[in-house]
Amino acid sequence: MRTGFVTSIAILALCTFAALRPPMPRRSSPSNVWFWLGWFVNEQPFVGLAVLALSTYQTLATDVGGPLWWLAAALTAAVACGMAALAVRTRSARGVLEAALADVPGLRVPRRPLPLLRVLLPLLVPRRGVRRLRNRRYGRARSQALDVYVPRERPHGAPVLLYFHGGGFTTGSKLIGGLPLLYRLAADGWVCASANYRLRTPYPNSLADARAAVAWLRDHADELGADPERLVVAGGSAGAHLAATVALTDGAVSAAIGFYGYYGEVGGGRSGGPATPHTHVHAAAPPFLLVHGSLDTLVLAADARAFTAALARTSAQPVVLAELPGTQHNFDVLPSLRLHAISDAVEAFARWATDR
Repeated sequence: MRTGFVTSIAILALCTFAALRPPMPRRSSPSNVWFWLGWFVNEQPFVGLAVLALSTYQTLATDVGGPLWWLAAALTAAVACGMAALAVRTRSARGVLEAALADVPGLRVPRRPLPLLRVLLPLLVPRRGVRRLRNRRYGRARSQALDVYVPRERPHGAPVLLYFHGGGFTTGSKLIGGLPLLYRLAADGWVCASANYRLRTPYPNSLADARAAVAWLRDHADELGADPERLVVAGGSAGAHLAATVALTDGAVSAAIGFYGYYGEVGGGRSGGPATPHTHVHAAAPPFLLVHGSLDTLVLAADARAFTAALARTSAQPVVLAELPGTQHNFDVLPSLRLHAISDAVEAFARWATDR
């Protein structure tokens, strides 16, 4: 049996196991090895199957029928079955999302077809019909910049969605996370933006940047063809923390959307003020949609449940948590079957919130 085959099948088997059933940590943390091993194949099982086929073809095409061939074939089949199970599991997201949103009055989640090419070539984020306005400055610091995604034909009174990236307040970029969703919404007539903010700084600075980005979009709404009164904030991980806090402290935000969000304390309470959205929960909070993975090994689903429960006890508006089976962190980075279902739900929720 070839050394290259053994190495390849061992790596792919480990990644598949990490995606199917990763050992869950006791508490949330910025990073762990199980996330990095399992994330890609969990989100892109079809690409994983293609890599598996390319890695094993030469071995399986020679010495057919021998004992080592049968061993190689069995190992390949086992890994392929694991990846196929991952592909099937992605389909469960839609039902969970629809059930979670079923109690929101007047909201229906459409089912849009997903082009097969989008599944097979996930690195190709669709850009047709969308213009990207790069590095619009909302402050003097280098990191205080955002990219705006607008329809090629200038809209009039379009709703706005502003996205904040994740990265544990230490790393990340407006070019990572949320882009498939932003391009899709912009193609459907939204004005969308993804903002950088100051990192490795006291939390109030990052929060001030998030608020400044919101203010910039409102100030420039006319030139973008947007309606400043129909603004949704969203984010992933640390960005969801910022989006939630902004939504709870800015009375004009229409709704908030959090992906795999961290909503706990930042900086151990030494950041110069309340450093968790839990502190700002109140009855007049806008509608919230929180989407989290049951197998998130970076931010545990229990943390999202705790924030949802605290908010739902107080808020007069809908608070929805969709906990997706078999889903890891960073599920909105690349187009996928799972993200397609999430995008359907997010667009329906955001339109409901801004059209009321």
